[in-house]
This record gives sequence, structure tokens and C-alpha cells, in this order.
Amino acid sequence: MTAAITDAAHVVDAAGVMKLLPARPRLLALGEPTHGEDVLLDLRNDLFRQLVEQEHYRTITIESDCLMGLVVDDYVTSGTGTLDEVMGQGFSHGFGASAANRELVRWMRAYNDGRPVSEQLRFAGFDGPLEITHAASPRPALTALHAYLAAWVDADLLPCTAETLDRLLGADDRWTNPAAMMDPSQSVGQTPEAKQLRLLADDLVALLDTQTPHLIAASPRGDWDRARMFGRTATGLLRYHFWMADTSPSRMARLLGVRDSMMAANLLALAERSPTLVYAHNAHLQRNKSTMQLWEGPVEWWSAGAMVSALLGEGYAFMAMALGTIRHHGVEAPPPDTIEGLLYALPEDRYVVDARRLAAVLGDVTPAPRVSPWFGYSPLDPAHLASSDGIVFVKDAPPS
Repeated sequence: MTAAITDAAHVVDAAGVMKLLPARPRLLALGEPTHGEDVLLDLRNDLFRQLVEQEHYRTITIESDCLMGLVVDDYVTSGTGTLDEVMGQGFSHGFGASAANRELVRWMRAYNDGRPVSEQLRFAGFDGPLEITHAASPRPALTALHAYLAAWVDADLLPCTAETLDRLLGADDRWTNPAAMMDPSQSVGQTPEAKQLRLLADDLVALLDTQTPHLIAASPRGDWDRARMFGRTATGLLRYHFWMADTSPSRMARLLGVRDSMMAANLLALAERSPTLVYAHNAHLQRNKSTMQLWEGPVEWWSAGAMVSALLGEGYAFMAMALGTIRHHGVEAPPPDTIEGLLYALPEDRYVVDARRLAAVLGDVTPAPRVSPWFGYSPLDPAHLASSDGIVFVKDAPPS
């Protein structure tokens, strides 16, 4: 069996990835099993460079705040700010501290320098302004959308004034209160003001849609694209806050689903623009339902990748990543009867594996599920093998 598995494994490069796919996808999703391991981020950087040079990919998007990502995009396209400022202000989830992310931004800026806009690389975050502990205020996205519309459409078409939005939003710390995640009664998401804001946000997005011909003709296309993102973010955040105030047993499943639906909407918008490499946790990109163990028990939801795959078909491809060891977190060599164990027995340090061919090689043999002693690592699920386009396997992760 080892020889047959070796035949399904290839060098990890753009050519090795593309040979597993029927056509170049608009969205090539590379999922990580854990956050913060530089060996995976360095591999991502190398793969993106090759995709740019060989397959004409022009965008990379990662699991980071979509609004903060605008800071990074402005830097790599026009040199706005300094690299230090961008790493501090352009990433959520602490990702700006990563040396590999810093190198990615530095390289993108150097690549773009002197190139025409049509050939430049773009950066995007595709997560909402959310953390597992709290959600942001909808103020930045909502007021930015209103300001764009106020600049380009007749005032009498606007459903409200900026002052009305400010009054209804109130203090931002009402929205960002971390106690609301564990105690729905602390959330402002179902107050009369929040419900009115949802209606106004919906009207503003509808106005953006109905004025599309005028707005595309009158305003810079990039500004219109950003206004669409402001609209998605404002309505998504208000929806998220609404369900934070919910007390039903399905509360957390709804919250996780709303977050991934925001991700999916951002990914679909990026797919309209250019071929894009997507990088995030496997749980946000896989085609199967995702699961998470929370304080209230197991929760499952459809991931952004599942939603996008259902709509794009072959326009979406998913490569799941896996690690053999993360010894600095107590994750030792995988048992030989797991998927990771079978790949760990191969001689090289990293491979891209044809997942469906591997499933065929295994036949009726069902690998055992790997159990990680560290909560931060999510092993491959044997039941998901055939629904991935490939597996990117790295044998060992040294300390970052």
C-alpha cells in the first residue's frame, strides 16, 4: 500500500497542485489545521509566488478582518503607510505578529512597485470583524457605506442621515461588550435601536444595488467594490449581534453560520475580480459540515467553503493541510493507522496528495481518526477524504 500511496503524492508546488484539478479554479482554498505555524505559512507564501508567476493568480485572501485588510491592500498597491504600521493595523487575530505574514506583505509590495494597476497583486481579509469572544461595532462599515452613498446619490434617496445612524449606534462599547458572548442578556443586538439599524442597513444596501449603473459610471470602481463590502459587513454584523442576544439552544450554531456566510459572501466577491488563493483554517474551507466543541457541547455548521463550493462548482478547489508533529505543543508522531500516519511513513518532508486517489487506494480500509493531545490542532477526518481535492502534508513543524 505504501507504494500506491507514494504514487498519489507529488512535490508541493503550483504545478503539482494544478495537476490534481480539472481546470484553474477562481478560488483555490488552502486550509490549515492550526494557526500560527510558520512552516505552513512559508509554504503558503511559496505557493502563492508560484501561482502568481505560473497561473496568473492576482489576489491572496486570509482569515482576517476584511475591513482591516484594506490597510494591507492600500500598502501593497500604493505604498500607503509603513510596513510596521500595516502589520500592526492591517490584521486581526494577532496575525500581524507573524514573520511569514510580514514577508508576504513585503514581497507583494516589492512585486507591485512600478507595475501597472492591471498587473498588481491584491490582498484581502475575508473574515468579518469578529473574534470568538466578541464582535465589533457595525459603526465603521455602516457609516462608510452611508458616506459613499451620500457622496454619489441624491440626498432625498438616502433612508436616513449620518446623525440618525450615530444616535442609533450609541457608544461602541455597548456592541463590543465581551460578556455578551456568554450571556445573551448583555447583548444589544435585539434592542429597538439595533432592529431599526438592521432595517436602515438593508435600505442602504438596496440603494447601493439599485444605483449600480450610476455608481459604476460616476465613482471609481474600487470605491464601489469597497462600498459593497461595507454593506455586506454592516448587515452581517447586525445579524450576528441579533443572534448574540438569542437564548435558544441553536444560538452558537447560528452565530458560527452567520460568520461563515459573511466569509462566503466576501469570497464570492473576490472570485468576481481575479483568481484568488484563499488561506484559512480547514474548518472554514472544507466542503463537509464543520464541527466545534464549545462550552455547551458540540456545534456544527456549514463552512464558507461548503457554501462557495455549492455555488461555484469547479470554480472552487480545496486543499486540506495536515502536520505530522508539532512537538512544541505535545503533538507527537501520528499513529500509523491514521491518514497522517500513512503519509508520515513516506520518505520526504512534504507532499501534495491526490485525496480521491488516496481514498481509492485505501478502498474498504477506513483509517482511524487521529486524536490530538493539543486542542489547537485539528486532525484530518477520514470521512472527509474524498471531498477534498488534495492534501498538503508537512511532516514536522519546528517551533516558530
